[in-house]
Amino acid sequence: MNICLITPAPARSRKGNRVTALRWARILRGLGHKVVVEEQYRGRRCDLMVALHARRSFASVERFRREHPGLPLVLGLTGTDLYGDIHTDPQARQSLEMASRLVLLQPMGIQELPEHLRGKAQVIFQSVEKSPGKIVSKRRGFPVCVLGHLRPVKDPFRTAMAARLLPASSRIQVAHIGAALSQEMEKTARAEASSNPRYRWLGELPQWKALRELARSRLLVLSSRMEGGANAVSEAIAVRVPILASRISGSVGILGPDYPGYFPAEDTQALATLLERAETDLNFYQTLEAQCERLTPLVDPARERQSWKSLLQELTIQITAPERKPEHCSPEQRSNDSHLSTPR
Repeated sequence: MNICLITPAPARSRKGNRVTALRWARILRGLGHKVVVEEQYRGRRCDLMVALHARRSFASVERFRREHPGLPLVLGLTGTDLYGDIHTDPQARQSLEMASRLVLLQPMGIQELPEHLRGKAQVIFQSVEKSPGKIVSKRRGFPVCVLGHLRPVKDPFRTAMAARLLPASSRIQVAHIGAALSQEMEKTARAEASSNPRYRWLGELPQWKALRELARSRLLVLSSRMEGGANAVSEAIAVRVPILASRISGSVGILGPDYPGYFPAEDTQALATLLERAETDLNFYQTLEAQCERLTPLVDPARERQSWKSLLQELTIQITAPERKPEHCSPEQRSNDSHLSTPR
């Protein structure tokens, strides 16, 4: 099958949406399909479109659906889609209507969809390919990793602020990996690193270096205000690093509602309390480890490949009858999809 994969994130970008799109392209090629990744659909002949981002890919979705009304169109939904645009933006809502299937990165996002569209939803958890090298030893002390670009939705300096509240006896050191996406963010990061002895800003790193830094840490902190399903969470689970996360839908959908490592979003003191507890309370730390260990099957690359294989097999009937209007299953018809349940 010839597949057009549309992502508005430009080439060479290391933003999460581009990372997701390139991983999907590798998976689809591994399943035997020809895949072209573009920022916008310009009429290329293909059998199926996969588009990432309901609002920003609207022009591509609309053109593909207008020119090929019977071909399948898979729309991947981001955090800004689920928790923002589809509730306020008419074009984002139109993209949902035009799609044959809606791919979400965690099951809590289904609750954000209009009820009549939930039958289109399929959850495909993001996987992580681990390098086959030798196991990386942890750094001395109690290293904590923050993995994410510096932009407001990530609340990027929350961990640095929490580290300032720790007692003098704490050995916690925070390493922040991610590009500053504005001059203001860069200025703030440099000022924080110069005045906060517990905080280092490493800037943007290649993925293999970022994963190595993460693997040598004792914790990952994800302080985001909004996530569709963070790559960083999948990466931490894959390299067996426990997570402290703001209690937002995108993280609860992966870690489960009973995960003990949550703090209220934007609550510096609550995060500082959790950091100190993780460092000093071995039973608590081991509980976090055990919970994350149980989630490792979610980020297995074989699982993500099988999810895409099943989805494409489901859609191939549309390719054999391209002028038929796509039909969508009801939620009841798709209730046997075990991957739609929240992991515990």
